[in-house]
Amino acid sequence: MPAYIIARINVTDPEQYEVYKSLAPVAIKKYGGQYLTRGGAMETLEGAAETSRVVILQFPDMEAARGFYNSPEYGKAKDARENAANGTFTLLEGYVPA
Repeated sequence: MPAYIIARINVTDPEQYEVYKSLAPVAIKKYGGQYLTRGGAMETLEGAAETSRVVILQFPDMEAARGFYNSPEYGKAKDARENAANGTFTLLEGYVPA
């Protein structure tokens, strides 16, 4: 069953964040993930306006998503992001209709 990581990110240092953006895709690909959206245009339809950068990743399953997030490859990206952004990363199981 597919799994998704939804990241809501507040970028504080755009130049350093570019380093993170160059490292993260390597780890995502290695663990079978793909970007579904990567901070593109968005519009809040209901509730408080979303002001964070929103990224949605898809992985084959929860195990692969956890493997990505805890990998040494992504660890390098997280280190690069440390002083460039803060945010919330949520892992959720996908839905497959019966």
